Amino acid sequence: MANDTNRFQAIISHCKEYGFIFPSSEIYDGLQAVYDYGQMGAELKKNIKDYWWKSMTQLSDENIVGIDAAIFMHPTTWKASGHVDNFNDPMIDNKDSKKRYRVDHLIEGFAEEQSATGNEQLAKDTLTAMDALIAKDDFAGLKKLIEDNKIKCAISGTGNWTEIRQFNLMFKTEFGAVASENEGDNMVYLRPETAQGIFVNFLNVQKTARMKIPFGIAQTGKAFRNEIVARQFIFRMREFEQMEMQFFVRPGTEGEWYKYWKQARLQWHLSLGMPAEKYRYHDHVKLAHYAKEACDIEFEFPIGFKEVEGIHSRGDFDLSQHQLYSKKKLQYFDNDIDEATGKPYGNYVPYVVETSIGLDRMFLSVLSNAYEEESITKEDGGTDSRTVLRIPAKLSPVKLAILPLTKKDGLPEIARTIMNDCKTEFYCFYEEKDAIGKRYRRMDAIGTPFCITVDHQTKEDDTVTIRYRDTMTQERLPITKVKELVKEKIS
Repeated sequence: MANDTNRFQAIISHCKEYGFIFPSSEIYDGLQAVYDYGQMGAELKKNIKDYWWKSMTQLSDENIVGIDAAIFMHPTTWKASGHVDNFNDPMIDNKDSKKRYRVDHLIEGFAEEQSATGNEQLAKDTLTAMDALIAKDDFAGLKKLIEDNKIKCAISGTGNWTEIRQFNLMFKTEFGAVASENEGDNMVYLRPETAQGIFVNFLNVQKTARMKIPFGIAQTGKAFRNEIVARQFIFRMREFEQMEMQFFVRPGTEGEWYKYWKQARLQWHLSLGMPAEKYRYHDHVKLAHYAKEACDIEFEFPIGFKEVEGIHSRGDFDLSQHQLYSKKKLQYFDNDIDEATGKPYGNYVPYVVETSIGLDRMFLSVLSNAYEEESITKEDGGTDSRTVLRIPAKLSPVKLAILPLTKKDGLPEIARTIMNDCKTEFYCFYEEKDAIGKRYRRMDAIGTPFCITVDHQTKEDDTVTIRYRDTMTQERLPITKVKELVKEKIS
């Protein structure tokens, strides 16, 4: 691709053309920053989720179980967590265009422009000043920073700004069928994160599963944030999915567990075959008031390095807050002997180390790494091209395409027999329309790692031609070997 922006746009177009992602409610002109996953996208998303879930709950050396907490929670949950009072972003409107901006995005955009034109020091100084002002909630200072740098609206071209004000990101709705005279009696929130469902179930899981510290609770599920400006395709949406694990540890050990999970989570990404050079850590300088340590695992998207996963040492903040608001003890009795005292550690509120992935962002990182427009030299010396998704085989939506060479002479029947044998083990796709070359190209475009062609030789010796996506090489293979070969490659 000519540049990163073009590549990103090409990926977006490819997603729609091949059934990965569609704009939501497109027949009604869509809904901003909301997307539907199509037939290929739903499979890929499920495969990523399953791989994470299995690695956490089944294959992990640590003591981790999974739950599925409800989206609706008692509203006091969000008071205790701090979301009601503190889950805000500063916003500003341009009076001429009526366009609304998140203040940090507006200033960051200006800094990027300055950096691109060689004014790197100005860009750095502006971001440093912004971080300091945001930390103090100094909205007057932020507006002055915008005005001093003559930051303009991209639409109107003017700097005619409103005052900066806070914007709460939670969606509110009403619970129940009976209207109440008191505003707020029936009010509930769509959860802005999945973590709180884990914290309020800490005791339930610990007691029923007889969990012993250290242990973890994992969950996947939808979360909702009323972003001021959702942008960059599925990277930032108002409805998204998280994969989170809260790891409960003995106070004093959180530092070593934080280091452990920081390393372990990066290795998980690399286990998918993702290139190590496209990942980096970004340690947080400005921490949340409850956090001891925090870092992001960033991936190099076509739009630059962006966060895909966060690791946070949260201390005992969450359980202590829920203990305070619920008046229920959320403690653990530790029978292990403290070598310093010779006595059991006793009752305490566990500390928490969190790992949290945005599933949609992980989906986008896989596609960004997999997408390739490839030039091919043909046997006659001419050139051709193909668009291929080099998705790791274990994640590919379709694992095996089964393609009869023609629609006659009994070839479709043989192909269907192979399909019926394989589909119980992995996702297969059957297609008999168009020339075999066109069918190969369609399979390349959706990331299918293996294609087998049933031809007239198959009727003679029970072999098929298997084609490998990445190399485009072909070889003959007995029908009886097909299923085992694919199973081995996707394991």
